[in-house]
Amino acid sequence: MDPTPHSYLTVSSSSLMIAATFLSLAIAVALGYWNWRRSQFRTGVLFLEMLRFATIAGLLFLLQQPEWTTEYRPSEKPNLVVLIDRSRSMETRDIPSADIASEPFQSRESVAKQLESDAYWARVSDRFEVAIEGFPLLTDKGDSASVGPSGGTNLYDALESVLNKDRGVQAVVLASDGDWNRGKPPVELASRFRSKGIPLFTVPIGSETRLPDLEAISLDAPTFGVAGKSLRIPFTIESALSRDHVAQVTVEFSNGDKEIKEVRLRPMSRTTESISWTPKEPGDYTIKVIVPPHPEESLRENNSIAAPISIRQEKLRVLIVETSPRWEYRYLRNALSRDPGVEVACLLLHPLLEKPGGGNRDYISEFPSDPEELSQFDVVFLGDIGIAEKQLTEEQCQQLRGLVEFQATGLVFLPGSMGHQRSLLDSPLDPLIPVVLDQTNPKGVGAKGSMHFELTESGRRSLLTKLSDTDEDNLQVWSGLPGFQWYAPVLRSKAGTETLAVHQETANEYGRIPLIVTKTFGAGKVLYMGTDGAWRWRRGVEDKYHYRFWGQVVRWMAYQRNMAKGENIRFYYSPDTPSLGQRLMLKANVMSDSGEPLTQGTVTARIETPSGQLTVLPMQSAGTDSWGLFEGSYDIRESGKHRVSIATTESTKTLEAEFFVQGSTEERIGLAAKPKVLQELSRVTGGESIPAGRISELGDLILRVPDPPLVTKRWQLWAHPIVMTVFIGMLTTFWIGRKWLGML
Repeated sequence: MDPTPHSYLTVSSSSLMIAATFLSLAIAVALGYWNWRRSQFRTGVLFLEMLRFATIAGLLFLLQQPEWTTEYRPSEKPNLVVLIDRSRSMETRDIPSADIASEPFQSRESVAKQLESDAYWARVSDRFEVAIEGFPLLTDKGDSASVGPSGGTNLYDALESVLNKDRGVQAVVLASDGDWNRGKPPVELASRFRSKGIPLFTVPIGSETRLPDLEAISLDAPTFGVAGKSLRIPFTIESALSRDHVAQVTVEFSNGDKEIKEVRLRPMSRTTESISWTPKEPGDYTIKVIVPPHPEESLRENNSIAAPISIRQEKLRVLIVETSPRWEYRYLRNALSRDPGVEVACLLLHPLLEKPGGGNRDYISEFPSDPEELSQFDVVFLGDIGIAEKQLTEEQCQQLRGLVEFQATGLVFLPGSMGHQRSLLDSPLDPLIPVVLDQTNPKGVGAKGSMHFELTESGRRSLLTKLSDTDEDNLQVWSGLPGFQWYAPVLRSKAGTETLAVHQETANEYGRIPLIVTKTFGAGKVLYMGTDGAWRWRRGVEDKYHYRFWGQVVRWMAYQRNMAKGENIRFYYSPDTPSLGQRLMLKANVMSDSGEPLTQGTVTARIETPSGQLTVLPMQSAGTDSWGLFEGSYDIRESGKHRVSIATTESTKTLEAEFFVQGSTEERIGLAAKPKVLQELSRVTGGESIPAGRISELGDLILRVPDPPLVTKRWQLWAHPIVMTVFIGMLTTFWIGRKWLGML
């Protein structure tokens, strides 16, 4: 490129303007000669008339809008930006290899790495300054465009970063599989590239047809479990095979336990199954699901998935408050008393007794008056009881509400035929009740014959209503359960609740009568059991289903509350099983060294990611009536085990905890490439899209890119301040000259 500048003068004029200019100059010459002749050809007058002619000529020249133009080419070479996709999907092996005998397929990233070599761009380096950039990048901000390889791909932001940097970009090369899953559609940027004259040369990498594959998608293991208690561990497998396949899936545990389950995988779809595991000893374990490779499968790196779980030896504290010792109460107390992981306290407030009933070690003499004592309970059952003399008070209902809302305690409503719970509708517990009751029928509906439950779609998926290990068997169990003969006067479920079971036959204007309904209130969970006939489930099978159901209810409701707890601090979070890209809501109940709930003070959470990055997160108090609840939020940027340390300046105690983040399924190995996205980018911007097999031709295409346009600088003489200063000076000199010669 020739850097020598070229300069020239340009004017904007018309034929009429040129004719008028010459006519004006002729008139000026004639008038000047006439004035010189009248002065008898004085020399001073001659110079004055020449100055006037020059001024008029200059004015007529400026009217032509003259511009002095200089054109030159920059001495710096234009930039060629090479964007390389380094997301996790590029690890997919679906490119036929040159050496088929040793390795039939090579990965997409191995093909893209050819473009990262300086030697590859040596032939264009004389003309371009080559800048090789990979995306996505891992930054401290954790923006959607900058999530690491296990997160998503944002092609839009990667391309926009090129436009936002003023660095003389002449062309862009984009090597990717086109699998963008975050941000705006990249095609929206094509017009901006086109308007700036920057062509996009794309290299689609990967097979447009997904290869046969079996992939372990997710392992939804709970954060913790209790030793000696059965755990249900769901997992999901996706099949990209063309026909049904029966796989012997192995679930391995780090203590040596192993479960093998036969799973029928439907073609081109996902299958969710589960296994049950009863840990014998407390400790930290790792669960791993392994899917045996299929003979046709070409991708075997994604056939397993693992997650940690903590097994504890602990007792959950349960409080049961009831009036009359009806059958439902008796069998519930027996079921929980015999559970080795549950410690039961019962309070029987019978209206006809002078003092609370009971007599064995399970009973307490009064409702806990100390908030600290009440906060020790993980789950509270309210039977057929309400606000009345010798029953509950408004203050106690307010305490229970705070216990659920701020301490994550679970609350179970067990109404009865006496209808005492009707008095709770105008109490502080009213917002916690997940159903709308029929005020005209406070004692409910009874029948001589048996009535039955029917699971809803949510109930079929819920762990609460899982009375058998498989979905098919579970439905058969529920359909065969002994019926109930009374149910509460429920009209409908409230908004924001989840109905797990309804009346099999009875309906009203809102639909089937809801009988098992759950909701979340604040930090805790609430369950409404709309019948008192669950004790009948023992008929013929003894404790099999009755004990299992209530044991699952207690552990489900106490799950968050018992994620991590120390002497003065209890830590929990939601969602229970976080995944990459989510916002994790952190909550901690903090007590001072004296045992009082902390309402003011500095509480911080230090979160250490698997890569070692440390985040110090200040937690805010939820209020003076929040039972020491402090809250915060954390945007998850990495998968794996995160360590948490909760500390406060008002206490010497700290709490060490962990939470595990499932790897994001956004960036997955084995999905088909999307070349059409890249081809459209090249078409609109005036570039070209070439397949990975013709990558050697990319250099020739780049060399055909036109040279950058000349840099042009223009000086508008007709409006330049120096020119105007000279013009005014000439007029001033002319005026002074006339005075000097006595012409005025």
